Amino acid sequence: MAGFVKVARASDIPEGEMAIVEIGGEQIVVANVGGEFVAFHNICTHRGGPLGEGSLEGDVVECPFHGGRFNVRTGEVVSGPPEKPVRVYPVRLSGTDIEIAAD
Repeated sequence: MAGFVKVARASDIPEGEMAIVEIGGEQIVVANVGGEFVAFHNICTHRGGPLGEGSLEGDVVECPFHGGRFNVRTGEVVSGPPEKPVRVYPVRLSGTDIEIAAD
C-alpha cells in the first residue's frame, strides 16, 4: 500500500491523547501533541510493548512494559532500556481527516 491513508478525524483524538489504528496489518499510534498529529509504530523496540497503551507527556511516549521512552516526532530513544528508535510515519491533515503515509 502506498500513499496517504485516512485513519481518523482530527476531532477523534483530543490534545494529549493517542489512538491505535491499523494500516496494512501494521498497528500505528496517532498522537495529538499540542494540536499537531504525529504517528509512530505501536510496538516498542525493546520487548514489543504496546506504546499506544503507554503514557504520553508532551512529545514523549513511555512504554507500559519496561518504561522505555521515545520522542514521538523523531522516534529516537529518550531513555532506555530500548536502544533502537521506533519507526515514525509522515502525517498530514486533509480538511478534518488525519492521513498517514503508508508503504
